[in-house]
Amino acid sequence: MKRALAATLDFTKKADMLLLVLCVICSIFGLVLIWSSTRNFSGGAWPYLSVQIGALILGVIGYVVVSLIDLDSIARHWKLLFVFNVVILVSLFFFGVGIAGGYRIWLRFFGIGIQPSEIVKITFIIMFAYHIQYLKEYKDINSFFSLLQLAFHFAYLIILIPDMGNTLIFVFIFAAMLYLADVKLRWFLLGGALLVAAFFIAWELELFHGYQMNRILAPFDPNIDPGNIGVRFQAHRSRIAIASGQIMGQGLGQGTQTQAGSVPAQWTDFIFSVAGEELGILGTIAVILLLALVIFRCFYVAAKARDTLSALTCAGVGSFMLFQTLENIGMTLGLLPVIGIALPFFGYGGSSLVTTFVAMGLVSGVKMRTVSPWKRPLY
Repeated sequence: MKRALAATLDFTKKADMLLLVLCVICSIFGLVLIWSSTRNFSGGAWPYLSVQIGALILGVIGYVVVSLIDLDSIARHWKLLFVFNVVILVSLFFFGVGIAGGYRIWLRFFGIGIQPSEIVKITFIIMFAYHIQYLKEYKDINSFFSLLQLAFHFAYLIILIPDMGNTLIFVFIFAAMLYLADVKLRWFLLGGALLVAAFFIAWELELFHGYQMNRILAPFDPNIDPGNIGVRFQAHRSRIAIASGQIMGQGLGQGTQTQAGSVPAQWTDFIFSVAGEELGILGTIAVILLLALVIFRCFYVAAKARDTLSALTCAGVGSFMLFQTLENIGMTLGLLPVIGIALPFFGYGGSSLVTTFVAMGLVSGVKMRTVSPWKRPLY
């Protein structure tokens, strides 16, 4: 008993308890919003709350376990991580279910759904950071051959990840980690030009479905779905809900649009509209502030990390949190395309919540092993 107590106290002293507390607060806030957005469903809110509460418990356990594992001991098995990424993503083509927008993005075992792209975020960040560290220490990271090797990480994910939303998350993580690794601007310009060229080639070859292009262009072209009955419908209903909340909101569980179920996916991708309608501007500010603190903490730990691997891993976690937050809020406001990206910690989704906690555990583990801050970042 004394050993267990001593180990617990030692963990609380060394681990990033501030980050854990922020993550739990976000998740509990999310549970409240999920309850409000599903309470009038035919089966009530409990089926959703039970899954999310279970995911929260598993997430906290995952946070603690991952915090205790040395990041370098995971990264050294990068070959296994690569094989795991390929196998779990390829399995979607054969066993994937839960088609969303025409994509198979879920694997289900005994009634439990797992979204592989969520798990791969973690393994990709570790593997990519490890490769960058190797190139910085033993090669020239700005050489053509080095960048070609790093581009391979990006290429196979683009091919294997089935949905556009998660693809864009990996694009952002990839670019952010390279930028922080001090890759020269010329390579970003070249890479950007190649991506634009690939996009136009795909457009000319009609590799995109019409609804995909309309969904991307809708926020920027008023001539697409002017009646708000097609690709603009979700964002349109979301804006109405958020605007009706004004400053103080209509009251928790009292939102006109939310309680009528007028906003599609209001308990998942559009949970921000629930906060806006029922808790008002003050509620949305609270959501944004909490997520901003989590993101800032990730980059803060990165800045004080002991080595390149640790720094870039924390920065990678912060990067995907930043992109998901900006994209999700942007699409609920009708400013960015609706591409099915959840708001971290807040939106309903067991896989997303557990893997996000595990990703935060990586940051906590780095913090535990940071004896003293370096005078300058290693990335």
